[in-house]
Amino acid sequence: MIIGVPKEIKDRENRVALTPGGAHLLTQLGHRVLVERGAGEGSRFTDDEYKQNGAEIVPTHADAWQRAEMVIKVKEPMPAEYEFLRPGLLLFTYLHLAAEEKLTRELMAKQVMVVAYETVELPDGSLPLLTPMSEVAGKMSIQIAAHYLEKTQGGRGKLMGGVPGVRPADVVIIGGGVVGTSAAKVALGMGADVTIIDKDLDRLRYLSEVLHGSLTTLASNPYNIAEAVKFADVVVGAVLVKGAKAPRLVTREMIKQMTPGSVIVDVAIDQGGSVETIRPTTHSDPTYIVDGVIHYGVTNMPGAVPRTSTYALSNATLPYAQKLADLGFVKAVTSDPALALGVNVYAGHITYPAVAEAFGLPSRPLKELL
Repeated sequence: MIIGVPKEIKDRENRVALTPGGAHLLTQLGHRVLVERGAGEGSRFTDDEYKQNGAEIVPTHADAWQRAEMVIKVKEPMPAEYEFLRPGLLLFTYLHLAAEEKLTRELMAKQVMVVAYETVELPDGSLPLLTPMSEVAGKMSIQIAAHYLEKTQGGRGKLMGGVPGVRPADVVIIGGGVVGTSAAKVALGMGADVTIIDKDLDRLRYLSEVLHGSLTTLASNPYNIAEAVKFADVVVGAVLVKGAKAPRLVTREMIKQMTPGSVIVDVAIDQGGSVETIRPTTHSDPTYIVDGVIHYGVTNMPGAVPRTSTYALSNATLPYAQKLADLGFVKAVTSDPALALGVNVYAGHITYPAVAEAFGLPSRPLKELL
């Protein structure tokens, strides 16, 4: 199979979908790998490294798209890339379509075969291709919040861990999954007082056992969320509903009760966000203020640490990319139920029900279409 690896064009997105080591594996198996010139620069991979590992360097963005049978990316296609979408193209990337109606309709109209990293799901319910970036984003959320708490950044002027005789910051994490757990580890390590809110009591019991430090767990309900948010210096949105739009759990009224200079980092922004006042932002313009509260809604947070993120992502995605390349789309998804759940759009139809529900559109089971 001919595999295209275009350079990411989302704002300050420095990750790349394939490492030179990944190119080596795929080319050794007989596949052609076309890497756009400079695609790996943001992650400190040179064109020469790709060439030495069997890849072909193509000069333009169009070449990486148009000459490929399968395009593997990190982030969803940008509007400037819609012209490259076409029938029969296999696209393997993060998509988060429940928050991207225009892109969803484009993929349907162009009859692209779409496998989304974030909905590939193992029998135990885990999401192997979403997990590594959730870990990165969760850990980053606390670094980012600590930075914006500084007075010079418009924050309250509080040190995350405090010092002897002075209270640390109060960090409220809404969601106890991979993002929330990763955020809690860093916040507790920095000495913050941490509250994790989740609806799964068994998950809260588990977190109480494995996390150490000043930790409080709360069952998720509107009252508990409102009371915790009111006194928070930092709120991290870490809610995930698989493949669906994130529920809005923090309301505008709750935001109004927060102390000016507090910080919200909504990691759920890819799926629409879990905070009523959040909107997507970019690394170039990451924050804005509502009711005196700093809001951070960058949709590609791990792009700021691309060396770590690219390796972590490729470690997870490469075996699935290999399967798609070796077997082709139909055989790969029929032989692997986890990969089949990653299919969001096929033959002009939405195949993932949560995406269809987000826009009031019909969905078709993938088995029917195959």
